[in-house]
Amino acid sequence: MIKSKPEPVDVHVGSRVRLRRTLLGYSQDKLGKALKLTFQQIQKYERGANRIGSSRLYQLSQILDVPVSFFFDEMPPEITGKTTGMSEGGKQSFEVGQLSRRETLELVRAYYKIKDPAVRKKLFEMIKAMGKSSLNEGDLK
Repeated sequence: MIKSKPEPVDVHVGSRVRLRRTLLGYSQDKLGKALKLTFQQIQKYERGANRIGSSRLYQLSQILDVPVSFFFDEMPPEITGKTTGMSEGGKQSFEVGQLSRRETLELVRAYYKIKDPAVRKKLFEMIKAMGKSSLNEGDLK
């Protein structure tokens, strides 16, 4: 029996399911129960080992509270065959892989736990300024 590699699109869609599930703090078991599936099936979807059908993708979008297009967002050019995701200056502004890092997810969760919108906005502006500062310092080296 020949084992085939998952299609890159299925792997990408699965990774987006995992990203959103993790951002919401859902376990694979909790998502599986909402879909009336086992956590093993969710694992297979997230790895891209099993393809997600259109009706299941729609269910996922409802449960995870995102549009269906979310699962296809930020698809790498090597999958789509297009050159997208370029920011001013011709550099990629943010690596897609950084979005799924535990550190990023924890930061986003902590940020949204700040109840006061004014404090949240000030923190956001401060981080943006620090990021710009780091870029400028890197340009001087």
